[in-house]
Amino acid sequence: MYVDEYVIAGLLIVALTIGFFGGVYRFIKNDIAKHEGDSQA
Repeated sequence: MYVDEYVIAGLLIVALTIGFFGGVYRFIKNDIAKHEGDSQA
């Protein structure tokens, strides 16, 4: 496989993007679980 700094930078951006959205998903999931018993006003 042809690997130079552009390929490495692209893979790094993809990995960081997946990590970012994974963190957002975990935060939302934990927040929903934390407020599960709350009643609607």
